Amino acid sequence: MAFEVRITQGKAGDRTGDVYELTDTAGTVRAEVWPQHGFNCLKWQVRQADGRWADILFHMPDWETNPVPTRSGHPILFPFPGRIRDGRFNFQGKTYQLPFTDSTKQHAIHGFTPRNSWRVTDWNGDDSFAFVTGEFNLAKDLPSALPLWPSDFKLSITYRLYSDKLRVDARLENVGSGPLPFGLGYHGYFRLPGMNEPDISACVLQAKVNEIWEAENNLPTGWRKELPGELDFRQPRAVGATALDHVFTGVFGEETRNSGLHELANLFHPSASGRLRVLADSSFRELVLFTPQHRHAVAIEPYSCSADAANFSERGIDSGWRVLEVGGEWESAVEYRWEPADV
Repeated sequence: MAFEVRITQGKAGDRTGDVYELTDTAGTVRAEVWPQHGFNCLKWQVRQADGRWADILFHMPDWETNPVPTRSGHPILFPFPGRIRDGRFNFQGKTYQLPFTDSTKQHAIHGFTPRNSWRVTDWNGDDSFAFVTGEFNLAKDLPSALPLWPSDFKLSITYRLYSDKLRVDARLENVGSGPLPFGLGYHGYFRLPGMNEPDISACVLQAKVNEIWEAENNLPTGWRKELPGELDFRQPRAVGATALDHVFTGVFGEETRNSGLHELANLFHPSASGRLRVLADSSFRELVLFTPQHRHAVAIEPYSCSADAANFSERGIDSGWRVLEVGGEWESAVEYRWEPADV
């Protein structure tokens, strides 16, 4: 089996640009990356026995006319995932005020990267996988936001498509003149090939987390607590009517075969043709689970920190918030593995 990258033109909303299709030459698996829309891996699909493509990553059907940055595919959330209360935080004696970007227009949410264009720096294919690498540098790609963050950064993301998995590697560099505070999250929306109904109620979810961040109005209070019964998915069970929009912590999944990755969650369905496993390295200590109102997908979101982590850090609360020194580098990895039912 060989893999390749094909480049076509795509338009969504008011943006037109190159779309990178990663695929095997046999036409059994493909992924679609949109650099002009936050370097979002909008589609990850496998070929079914009847010859049709089936989605693993879900995208909204109105994507081409209404490409909301964080409602489809695999949005990249940086330099902070989730909300920052009142869009404001302090760092080293200075206060930073961010735009109000959440639905209430009271808080900042999900950083700068999902809403803006990225630059592609490399792509290729070989016998094992196809890849594409994108880069977002605040000074080059959103210079107006430089006063809004303590330091400039260069974030590189590489998507690698294999026959049975989609791997996401991140590399961060502090290219500014001061320390760089940050958190990284991925907001992937998933459904399973072979599902025969649109609603995800019958999907069976397992999440390997022991605690939850207490929240009020979708913002963590700073307290972690034991899982309430209705949100305890440590043992696999159907999603049912549960409405999920929570930040979990206390990851306990064991390392998988000396890979440096541990399983955060898995998802399957009685009529699906396989199951999805979500794995990450130890950088990702939080997990967000979210069921959108349309309930056509489940969002399984590895986070390196909690929501509002910048403010928790100032209060001395261990939230996963990181600080990268000038010239420093940081790397992380996530894998989404598709395991067909006949394997």
